[in-house]
Amino acid sequence: MMNFLSHYYFERHTDNPYIVLGMVLPDLIRNADKTWNPHPEKHEYLFNQSFTDLSLLTGWNTHLEVDRLFHNSSYFTLQTANLKKFLLPALKDSPVKPFFLAHIGVELMLDQQLLHHQKINTSRFYDQLQEANTPMLHDFLRKAGIPDIGKFDNFYQKFISSRYLFSYNETKNVGYALTQICKRIWKDPFTADQSQLLIDGLNSYHEHTADLSMEIFSEIEQLLPSRGNSPLFSD
Repeated sequence: MMNFLSHYYFERHTDNPYIVLGMVLPDLIRNADKTWNPHPEKHEYLFNQSFTDLSLLTGWNTHLEVDRLFHNSSYFTLQTANLKKFLLPALKDSPVKPFFLAHIGVELMLDQQLLHHQKINTSRFYDQLQEANTPMLHDFLRKAGIPDIGKFDNFYQKFISSRYLFSYNETKNVGYALTQICKRIWKDPFTADQSQLLIDGLNSYHEHTADLSMEIFSEIEQLLPSRGNSPLFSD
């Protein structure tokens, strides 16, 4: 799955904050509680009565389509294999699976590239998420079957206030994020030396692929369906 900023890239021009939120909502829900697995796209009739619900569902469905296109792309296959080569020194005697680390690493490094090339307005992204934090969001979550709105809301507020995605501009913070993800699965994924080798590998990968990363965004953007004159996207 692409990460938050990479998903936002495909809705960076919309003024509708609910579409922006819908675009990252699947990952927000998963991070709030990994046991939650809603599928509002399978029950669209529940979400066609209001502008807000339609906007959130539109963003949600675009998220799913972007992930489908990304994971079926030659870019994903090639770059996952490429990054794995750079990360192998950090994985000697580590329980972490190389493909898993490279898979997540490619996705986080794409966020870094968007920051590095200034292709998105990250402050605006956070502002739109705050703007969409309304009772209408809670209604959508209830219809989607989220059992604890308070738990989600607590995570959501922390996500917005921390603004940690800005930190991905530095590779050491991408390495830290990867380590934290690995800790959800393995108790001690890396030693101190391995953590440094992980950062070194990410830096080397960045140097070799800095000019290639934007290709996948253009490729996916061209494959997404046209919105036409939908009022959901009107200024």
